[in-house]
Amino acid sequence: MISSGELLEIQFRLNDVAANNYPFNLPFIADSRKLKIHPQVTFFVGENGTGKSTLIEAIAVASGFNAEGGTKNFTFNTRASHSDLHQYIRMSRGTRRHTDGFFLRSESFFNLATDIEVLDKDPDAKGPKIIDSYGGKSLHEQSHGESFWAVFMNRLGNNGFYILDEPEAAMSPTRQMAMLCKMHELINRGSQFIIATHSPILIAYPKSIVYEFSNTGVAIKNYKETELFKSYENFINDSETYTRYLLSDTDL
Repeated sequence: MISSGELLEIQFRLNDVAANNYPFNLPFIADSRKLKIHPQVTFFVGENGTGKSTLIEAIAVASGFNAEGGTKNFTFNTRASHSDLHQYIRMSRGTRRHTDGFFLRSESFFNLATDIEVLDKDPDAKGPKIIDSYGGKSLHEQSHGESFWAVFMNRLGNNGFYILDEPEAAMSPTRQMAMLCKMHELINRGSQFIIATHSPILIAYPKSIVYEFSNTGVAIKNYKETELFKSYENFINDSETYTRYLLSDTDL
C-alpha cells in the first residue's frame, strides 16, 4: 500500500543541468517551468518524440514506482533506460491521501508479467500469490489486450494514484470505451489518473486537463482542439481522399 497526497503540480528544477542534453532539451521543458495536474485526470498527448512518455516516466519514478511498471513493491530492473528527469522535478501534493497506486507502462509490460511469475514461484514467498490481484490467470497466458484489461479491471481500485503510459496500445476501441467507464467509477471513489496516450477515445473524458506536447512546447487544449482528435476526425470523414493522397506514389 502507498500513502501519498493527490498530485497537484509539477515543477521543473533545472538550474544546474545542460539544456542541450537529453531529456532537458525536450521542447516542453524549455516552454514551461511547471504544469498543473488535474485532481481527477490529466492527459499527455502529442507526436512521438515530444517527451510525453519521458515526463510520465519521471513522474512515476519520482513518486516511488519502479521505472518498468507495477506497484512500489516491484524492484525488477531489466534495463535501466529511464532518464534523470525524475531527479529534477518537484511535485506539489494535496492533503487527500491515496492508499493505492500503479504504474502501467505498455513498453515494459512483458517484463512486469514475467516478474510476477518469478515472484510467485519463490518457495519462500508467504501469503497469497501476486497474480491473484490481477485476476488469477498468468498475464503471459492471455492475449496482450486481455492481459492489459485484466490489470485494469482487477489491480486498479478505489482511492488510487494511477499512472498509465499508452494503455490503449493493446486495447480495441470497444475496450477503450469500457476503460472510460471503469475510470469514471474509480475517479468517483477517489482515484487520480495521469495518462500518456494516442487515443482520441480516452481523451474525451470530460473531467480532465489535456496537455498537447509538440516541437514548440506544451499547451492545454480542449479535446477537439488537439491534433490527435483532428487527425482522426479528418481521416474518418474523408478516408478515400486521405488514402488516395497518402498512397499517391503507389499503384492502387
